Amino acid sequence: QVQLVESGGGLVQAGNSLRLSCAASGRLHSTHATAWFRQPPGKDREFVAAINWSADNTIYADSVKGRFTISRTNTKTTVYLQMNSLKPEDTAVYYCAATPRGYSDLSGELARYSSWGQGTQVIVSS
Repeated sequence: QVQLVESGGGLVQAGNSLRLSCAASGRLHSTHATAWFRQPPGKDREFVAAINWSADNTIYADSVKGRFTISRTNTKTTVYLQMNSLKPEDTAVYYCAATPRGYSDLSGELARYSSWGQGTQVIVSS
């Protein structure tokens, strides 16, 4: 099992940037990919971005392409989400999640992700 802890959320004005961090511990080598999801107020949890173990493949939701960047440290212990040009509609609780090994591709399918952090709140004011 992998333990995930998010940090870096907060209140920011529209157009500004924020960087979220996801610190991983436990059986890191048992994971295939790490992703960020978010849950806006009153809405379902949705996929944001994912990165594979070797950090040579990433995927993004259309709503964040060109504005958000997911990355992973060489030690594999931290995954970042750099969020630029933030919009009020980016307001949500952001969650870090990981899939177990066994997958050959990256996916934003929520059901694949078995390990979750507790979330960090991001509020973007207009």
